[in-house]
Amino acid sequence: MRNKAALSVLCFCVALLLVTERLTAQQFDAQVENRRIGTAAATELLIPVGARDLAMGGASLATSRGVDALHWNPAGLGRIAGGAEGMISTMAYIADIRLNYGAVGINFGGFGVLGLSVRSLDFGDILLTSNDDPEGVGGRTYTPTFITVGLTYSRAFTDAITAGASVKLISEKMARANGSGVAFDFGVQYHQLAGIRGLHLGVAMKNLGPQMSFAGEGLNVRAIAPSGDAPEQFYRVRGAQYELPTSVELGLTFERSLTENVTWSVNGAFANNNLGLDGYRVGGEAMFKSGPVNFFGRGGIETSPTKADDENIFGPTAGFGIFYKTESLDITLDYAFRSVDFFDSNQMFTLKFGF
Repeated sequence: MRNKAALSVLCFCVALLLVTERLTAQQFDAQVENRRIGTAAATELLIPVGARDLAMGGASLATSRGVDALHWNPAGLGRIAGGAEGMISTMAYIADIRLNYGAVGINFGGFGVLGLSVRSLDFGDILLTSNDDPEGVGGRTYTPTFITVGLTYSRAFTDAITAGASVKLISEKMARANGSGVAFDFGVQYHQLAGIRGLHLGVAMKNLGPQMSFAGEGLNVRAIAPSGDAPEQFYRVRGAQYELPTSVELGLTFERSLTENVTWSVNGAFANNNLGLDGYRVGGEAMFKSGPVNFFGRGGIETSPTKADDENIFGPTAGFGIFYKTESLDITLDYAFRSVDFFDSNQMFTLKFGF
């Protein structure tokens, strides 16, 4: 059974590498690393969720676990610690946008683990302008609604191997225009890689799905038919279709215990993005255990190979966590900070409960 599971993981990794080769077959020139940057739909799927993994720069694909893993690697949901977990998270993103997130995961034993997640972007009220009121003097406002609902299934095939998959329903509404789509994530985690204690592998393909487009009355335009046979009237504009921001990510983690109460880990990951810059991630975590309380310190960074006209506004990350265990409830509080150019830095808080 273990050999069959290992072979399945190997085949999955080879398939992802073939997809990676396809994703990298993009157009380049002397000034721009990826000429398709900015053409993706549903880019809110790329906004990180979960303070623990964000604090490590998103490099912990191999060890992200429980409901924290729903964004990073769905295979990690299969490593849920108890019978169920729930989490709520909020992050001050950029340009006064806030990301709110909630998730639950339930362990059904031999069947596997099911997880449900909801993420929402809060843009606040935006001033509504028009050709007749370009300055918004009328004081009318609108509020975009971006919501993604995800369902994840993950299962441990052996003590070392877990695999998982997610389906995500995407809804975007802006005034009288709206779009919807569906995306899929797949992931594998392989602990004790090659029989080496403390060495773990994580592989994930994320945001794979059909193209998205917008529709609605907001796309109607007033015009005169070219033939001149019809009076001026509204015509519906058909929105173009755009690909989802698909990525293939591979990560390694090495962890060790210094003493009975102190452990540390280092993480590295590579993300190949079809409509964005590739990312190289490095991060680490140190844990100190004191009775029923665990204290965590974390740090990391993601860098991208940029050229003259490319821009990567996100910088180093850092954070901490506190885990408290009782007889019936586990409580975890995580905080993450990420520096940002041109905007206020990102700050994320995550509160998690385990049962």
